[in-house]
Parts: sequence; C-alpha cells; structure tokens
Amino acid sequence: MAKKIMLQGTMSNVGKSLLTAALCRIFRQDGYSAAPFKSQNMALNSYITRDGLEIGRAQAMQAECAGLEPSVLMNPILLKPTTDVGSQVIVNGKVRGNMRAAEYFRHKKELIPDILSAFNTLSERHDIIVIEGAGSAAELNLKADDIVNMGLAKLVDAPVLLVGDIDRGGIFAQLLGTLMLIENDERERIKGLIVNKFRGDKTIFQSGVDILEQRGNVPVAGVVPYIKCDIEDEDSLSDKLGNRSASGIIDIAVIRLPHISNYTDFDAFLQYDGVSVRFVTKYTELGEPDLIVIPGTKSTIADMRWLRESGLEAAVKKAVGKVPVFGICGGYQMLGKKIADPEKSEGGGEIEGMGLLDTATVFSAEKHQTQTSGNFAQIGGMLSALSGLKFSGYEIHMGETEENPEKLLDCGGAYSGSVYGCYIHGIFDEPEVSSAVVKTLYERRGLHFDGTGIDRRAYKEKQFDILADEVRKNLDMELIYTILGQR
Repeated sequence: MAKKIMLQGTMSNVGKSLLTAALCRIFRQDGYSAAPFKSQNMALNSYITRDGLEIGRAQAMQAECAGLEPSVLMNPILLKPTTDVGSQVIVNGKVRGNMRAAEYFRHKKELIPDILSAFNTLSERHDIIVIEGAGSAAELNLKADDIVNMGLAKLVDAPVLLVGDIDRGGIFAQLLGTLMLIENDERERIKGLIVNKFRGDKTIFQSGVDILEQRGNVPVAGVVPYIKCDIEDEDSLSDKLGNRSASGIIDIAVIRLPHISNYTDFDAFLQYDGVSVRFVTKYTELGEPDLIVIPGTKSTIADMRWLRESGLEAAVKKAVGKVPVFGICGGYQMLGKKIADPEKSEGGGEIEGMGLLDTATVFSAEKHQTQTSGNFAQIGGMLSALSGLKFSGYEIHMGETEENPEKLLDCGGAYSGSVYGCYIHGIFDEPEVSSAVVKTLYERRGLHFDGTGIDRRAYKEKQFDILADEVRKNLDMELIYTILGQR
C-alpha cells in the first residue's frame, strides 16, 4: 500500500491545490509514482475523464503534474452548486441527484465506503498518495460528519501538513488558532506547518518561524513564496475572475455568470502577448471588446434571467455584427431561442433565450459527459478562419439542443453570422484554434499577427516544473520524506 501525506488548510484558497500538485510533481521527479486524492470537492470547474466520468478540474491538473491519466479514483465525490443552498451531487463520476445542503449533510457519511474504495484502489497502484483537504481543518460545526479533513485523515491514517496563507494576513492566528481549536489526537497528526504565498525577503520572517514552532510545538516545513506560474485554478476565489481593464491589444470579454463553470476554457488566450482576458459582471464594464464569450454555467435558466436583468443581454446583442460572440455549453444554450427544464434537472422552469441562434434546449435527467474531438465545419462570419481546424475537449451538460442546419462543428454546435456556440469545453486549447482566433482579431484591427500557436501541453509541463522547482527550494523535503516514512 502507498505511503500518504495530507495537506489541510486554515481556510479556503490558501494554496492547497497547487501545493498538492507541486508535491505530486516533486515525487515524480524523485522517481516515485504519486497520485492526488480529494475525497470531496466542491467546484463548478470540472473535467471529464477518458472513460466519461466527472471529477474536479484541480484533480485532473494534479494528475497531469504527476504524469498520470486523470481518474475518478482521485475525486470520488464532487459537489456542483446549483443554488446558494443546494448542489448537484456526483459520486464516482456519475450524478446522484440534486440535494439541499442539509439533506447532503445528513447522508454524506453513507459515502464513506465509496471514498475508501477509491482511496484503497489508488493506494494499491501507486507509491505515494498526496491528499488534499477542503476549506478549514477547524470547521467546528461540521467536524462530527467530516469526510474531507481530519475525518478523512483518521479514516486513512494520514499525517498532515497544515497550510496557511500569509498574503491574506493573520498567519499566526490562522496556524496557531487552528492548532488550538482542533482535538489533541488531531493535533498530533499535524507533522508540519507551511507558510504559503510569502512576498519579500524571507529572512525577516525567521522570528515568525521561531514563534510558530515554539507556540505550536510543530516544525515549520517551509515558507513558500508567492509563485508566478500559469496553472489552472478552480477555486471560486480565483484572481482570474476579477474584472480587469483591458491591457492588451486584443480584448476578450467573458461574461462572469453567477454560476460560471469551467472558466479555464479561456486560459489558452493568456499565453499570447498582446491578448487580455477579463471577466465582466455589469453592462457598463463590457465596453468595446474584440470578442465576447458567454461561458458555461451550472444554472442556465437562472443565469439567463440574470443576464437579462443585469442589462448584459442587451449589451451583447448591441455588439452582435460588430464583434464575434461565442457561447460554450450553458452559454451556447443561452444564445438559442428557448431553454426548458421540465424535469427540474437544474431547478425547473422555462425561459426565452437570446434568440441569436436558431436552436432550443430541453433539459433531461440524463447527463451527457464525454471526451470528444473532431473538426470545425466550413463556417462563415468573422471566425471563418476556424473552418476545418481540429479541436479536442469534453462535454458536460444536462440539456439536449435542437440544432439548426448551420453546424459549427462536425459533431454539432451552431453558428449564425458571427454568433457561434457549442458544448465543447477546451474548444480553444488546440494551438491552431487559439492562434486562428487571435490572428483574426488582430486582422480585424488592421494589425498583423506573426505569432504561432502555442503547444498547450508543452506549456503546461513547463509551468508544472516551475511550480515544483520553487516549492522544492522552499520546503524541507527531508522533513517531508521523514513524515512519509521514506527516510
């Protein structure tokens, strides 16, 4: 069976996901087979595995860091919020149904066999399992039924590294406060503290390290700097989702829907010099972009209503004919004439769409989830340069869309004039696709683009190595291996 080590945090967004990825990469570099594991993830950014199962996007990224094919074993439970008090519950990659939070909390301990089955199978196949917790290790009101932090650590007998975020302030209260609030047996599991996202000269924090070790009676395993690397982030608190003014030659505006999902679909454009991607929440922020994108959402009807009430629908329609508009998944559904949810797959109801594509969508209980690839059809409009290009990605959607004859892809989608839509997440990831879009947008400005498509896979591998190298330099890896029992 594999050795294991677990990263828990003092709160959300302290960097657990990236540190988990970094350790997976470091162990791989050191000759071990390491795999990530998160028993329960709550995220709208998800990924479809090769066998058509849905997991958190972070675990897919961590698997790539480890040099592994993403597997549902790495994330047996995924919660995708549909409302402020409810989520779609996905177990072993398949939808179990929608549950309100109170209902899920009553039943989640019933999922322990699924968690342990996944963990044990993964453990049989690898040398080291790097486990990621969720939120805070000291959620006192939730700990009785905990299956993702200390509750999981006890189930699989894992030593813990506790991670705090110094960039957000209060690092002593974060780490020492957490140690004070947890039970003695839980505190004994914590074998090291990590101060993450440090900016500046680390030598001035040496006295802080001493204080943490003296008062916490736990060694500091590292002070990790704020690392500048371009790696997919799934957290709802991601800096990427902040509205930023256009700073590039080309301005891509993504509508930040209230239940936005898979916003990593646009990361490919961030690799190009002169291209900016910003997320827009108000019609006054839209401005005059070069491309408007309506992304995926977990609550299509609710977000269509928000788009209309916010004034952004009218602003987007006003831009049609001046700039291309592209909808992905839920965004594609919104571009059509009607969206209906008779079986209450996402809350029920019916609403008129934007009417920019001659399509209509009806939701059903069956969720469509698959990896897919193919070619763009011979299309017209402002993005006609995409005609015939290869694409690859994955689909995750409850609805079926009745499409018009003007297909965007050889497997579906639609376009009308310069309005385009499809279900494919990752549609821009192929270098030929993203570079064709960028080149077109440059030319529409009367400019010449002489760049080339960027190999997304090679680019990500480079970023993974940057992350691992920086974390290795700033963590006490001798202590980490001692905790693992490998030294």
